[in-house]
Amino acid sequence: MAKGAEADGRNTDQVQEEPARSIDSKGGPGHTVLLALALAVPVTKVAYTVGGNGAARDVFVAMEPQNWPNVLIGMVLTDPLLASVLAVVTSRVVFALFAARGAVPVAGGTLRALQRTALALVNPVAVGVVDACFFGPWWGLGTGLTAFALRQGIVVEYRTGKRRHHGHRPMQRTGPGPSRDRGYRPTPWLRRAAALEQWVALVLTAVLLPVLAFVSALDGQAWTSIVRCQVTEDTRTESNRLIELSRKGNGVVGWNLDTEEISNGARCAGEESLYVREPWWRG
Repeated sequence: MAKGAEADGRNTDQVQEEPARSIDSKGGPGHTVLLALALAVPVTKVAYTVGGNGAARDVFVAMEPQNWPNVLIGMVLTDPLLASVLAVVTSRVVFALFAARGAVPVAGGTLRALQRTALALVNPVAVGVVDACFFGPWWGLGTGLTAFALRQGIVVEYRTGKRRHHGHRPMQRTGPGPSRDRGYRPTPWLRRAAALEQWVALVLTAVLLPVLAFVSALDGQAWTSIVRCQVTEDTRTESNRLIELSRKGNGVVGWNLDTEEISNGARCAGEESLYVREPWWRG
């Protein structure tokens, strides 16, 4: 009976741990959200900004496929809050993905602790520096610290055995419950902090990031420069505002905001304001 109960316990642990391990190995829910936003948000941004399905199709054709990511890049570079939340979510998804493949050491010891700290710190530092370069030091500091804090919950879960590396054999048990590092017993406040981290990460990924992305897509601003150019049609030349889509020689190919069509402009000068129309919530 004892052996049967022990076997049942092991099977139950494996069933409970398999979903977490499988989810992490695929990037978790953040992976799905990021892919969905990368597809839906740029199309929404272009369609609302230029107005109409046909206009959006003409813009994407004129941009050519290699320039399509510029829509998402332009949105991120003009919205510091969206950029910061996206950086934090991406940082955590990448960390969970590599942790599931065994990149994060879970054993005890000073060397292992230093390795865990370095692995958890290097990417938040990188995204913090990038954010600081574009939006200032306070944005960079906040982004880096938040990204680092959210990674610590993942480390605690792997060390306690709540999650295990994908494809790795379970470590030897030291007592009842999931396998874990020998002698590692996180304090109650650390366990609570790890649980809170999971909820914060879920809210950032599944609620705040999509909301910010679609608010940015519907704010009425162009995703790239707006230029005033000389546009020639037949024998007539006019000064029109264009959303710059690409450069051709000394001229610009862009969406003409005055004639609502693709135009070639020459002798262009940039404009400060990126607003093309009223935000969706004011329409």
